[in-house]
Amino acid sequence: MAKRGSEEMRNEMVGAEGEIKVENFEKGDVVEAHPYAFHVSGPKNVASPNWRDLINSSWKDSNYKRTVMACFVQAVYLLEIDRQENRTKENVLAPKWLIPFKYKLVKTLNDERDGSIFGAILEWDRSAALSDFVLIRPSGAPRAVVALRGTLLKSQTMRRDIEDDLRFLAWESLKGSVRFNTALNALKSIATKYGSNNVCIVGHSLGAGFALQVGKALAKEGVHVEAHLFNPPSVSLAMSLRNIGEKAGFAWKRFKSMLPSNTDTQTSDEKNVPSFRIGLKQWVPHLYINNSDYICCSYTDQENGLQDKNEADKENAKPRVNGQQVAAAAKLFLSSNKGKQKFLEAHGLEQWWSDNLELQMAISNSKLISQQLKSLYTLPASQLTQAKRNQ
Repeated sequence: MAKRGSEEMRNEMVGAEGEIKVENFEKGDVVEAHPYAFHVSGPKNVASPNWRDLINSSWKDSNYKRTVMACFVQAVYLLEIDRQENRTKENVLAPKWLIPFKYKLVKTLNDERDGSIFGAILEWDRSAALSDFVLIRPSGAPRAVVALRGTLLKSQTMRRDIEDDLRFLAWESLKGSVRFNTALNALKSIATKYGSNNVCIVGHSLGAGFALQVGKALAKEGVHVEAHLFNPPSVSLAMSLRNIGEKAGFAWKRFKSMLPSNTDTQTSDEKNVPSFRIGLKQWVPHLYINNSDYICCSYTDQENGLQDKNEADKENAKPRVNGQQVAAAAKLFLSSNKGKQKFLEAHGLEQWWSDNLELQMAISNSKLISQQLKSLYTLPASQLTQAKRNQ
């Protein structure tokens, strides 16, 4: 008989009130467990830090780090669910997703418009670690983390979540949201307190969109923090219109090439506009993408080849970092699960701590990544003169 998937089995166990019924065979009774409880839906083969991590840190394993970061974002989702369901200290869900990794909640990030929790500041719990004889923080474990959740379709926060979804859809930017400033200030505060090498930012879906733009804003100030972005949004009207514009522009240039030339005429768009680039340490975020998820799959799209070679060279001119040409790039982790997946499965956070997850990793400078990060290395025209003076 074919094995059933864990999600299918869990759905069969869920009761009318969203609780999973788990039979206790020793006592012969039934215990209620929430489907989002860590022991029900969390990772199964991840050990807590122990004294061995002082010698060989688990945090040096990229799979372990990805799993823990995904669990941190899940904790933020559950902080808001705990709030909405008025859960008490005895039955809260969120802390259980932090305790196994020796982290604790130090501050929630709340949306001032509705009071909902959209993010959190988490810190290494030294006291809890000492109780398990972990005398120092393992190498690679961040001192503090800013974790941001995505859209939660529950009545008390759904309106504000969707407003920010539509903001990104329309403008490909989240800077106008109150959540952007709150997250940026939180990241700045812990980077100042602990140093940028000891902190990171992580998010899923809409939260990954915020994390990318907040991390980039801080990188523009010369502060580079590690970023882990699960299913970051790539679908926007702005991007679609840009692609249409590129195709229309290409068609127009091809049409003009068929017309008699006029060597005395040079239109403004044909003039070479000098660009000025600044030398910065490169910021390389980690992106976790599933190609079956239409919200984030555009991050794997390469150049479409519609532009002629000279135009493509100008458009994709590599930024300079410390005098050397580099490509604006990200570490791209692509889920290589076989077969087409349903959207909810492909966009879900749970896949990123799955035991059978297979990933392909590459340093990617795809079209969308280049667009997102290009401004990090290109000085705005308004600052061009001042920058030249400072050289």
